[in-house]
Amino acid sequence: MNNFVFQNLTKLIFGKGQIAKLSEELPKGKKIMVTFGGGSVKNNGVYDQVVAALEGFDFVEFWGIEPNPKVETLRKAVEQCKREGVEFLLAVGGGSTLDGTKLIAAAAKIEADAWELVCNPKLYEGTLPFASVMTLPATGSEMNRGAVISNLATGEKYSFYNTYPVFSILDPEATFSLPKFQIACGLADTFVHVMEQYLTITDCSPLMDRWAEGVVQTIVEVAPKALAEQKEYDAMATFMLSATMGLNGFVAMGVPQDWATHMIGHEITALTGTTHGQTLVIVLPGVMNALREQKGGKIVQFGERVWGISEGSKDERIDKTIEATEQFFRSLGLATRLSELSIGEDVVSEIVNRFSERGTLLGENKNIDYRLVEEILRQRM
Repeated sequence: MNNFVFQNLTKLIFGKGQIAKLSEELPKGKKIMVTFGGGSVKNNGVYDQVVAALEGFDFVEFWGIEPNPKVETLRKAVEQCKREGVEFLLAVGGGSTLDGTKLIAAAAKIEADAWELVCNPKLYEGTLPFASVMTLPATGSEMNRGAVISNLATGEKYSFYNTYPVFSILDPEATFSLPKFQIACGLADTFVHVMEQYLTITDCSPLMDRWAEGVVQTIVEVAPKALAEQKEYDAMATFMLSATMGLNGFVAMGVPQDWATHMIGHEITALTGTTHGQTLVIVLPGVMNALREQKGGKIVQFGERVWGISEGSKDERIDKTIEATEQFFRSLGLATRLSELSIGEDVVSEIVNRFSERGTLLGENKNIDYRLVEEILRQRM
């Protein structure tokens, strides 16, 4: 097991009716900006609950943070924060709303442009405190430091890191009206988040392996019910908490991490607008196959412990494990090939060219170069 330091500062407030706790958790006497995505929070009753809990608080609203939040939109919120003297931010919505809010909170503290901050972390000068009310399980952003920000003008999508939310409120009933495609992508995102932290080497941390396998097994078990009976509280609660636990640091202690699937998936999203979770299920099987020699021991362990695959040669078990993983993604109703989304040679060539120009090396061993990225993507055509 590798050395590590673990600290998570977010207070997690989970369950039915917990949005009302906002009145107890928000700082009194501070100017608050409440950030939103589209209008779904008005349709599912979350907006009314938030406004009721904010009675007596001084707050302004900012609407329009889109999926894969765009810096062009976030600049407007930063300007409003500075103009109106905002002192605390509350994100209400899915992971994209919170990701965008993380950048707003940090960019409001500096004179430089928000995209400059994304590209140059040395510009970071602290942050306005922020919190969240989550309505879409997927990103784990409610209990981690990370965000992913897009630039519409340049077609780029990069990670950004702020501090942790002060608190996050998760009420599973807020998920009841989600479209099935969003639920499917959230399940996939959670699954792949865990795999990025798990699918590296064997015998590093038996405890982390079991925790990671437990989260993945839970997602596999709850997925059919979450998709078929999304107003079933316990199923959605299990899904929602799994998404949080999949990326809040709990399965990453002392183990190497990969994240190649995400880095390649981000480029697909940046160039085509494809939903993040959908890109991941296309790329992951390609990563598993292309890195089968390096990751073979862990793939075999995963196949046995999660899919029950224990017979055949090592190569046969790897093949069966990759196929079982892809079939799970298909059971969610998601495409697993680029061609199914009409993503062709032009996109693949541009992604390969980007990695070549940047000299980016991916994976836990930093041995996935642009040539291997091309191999991974061509497998997924």
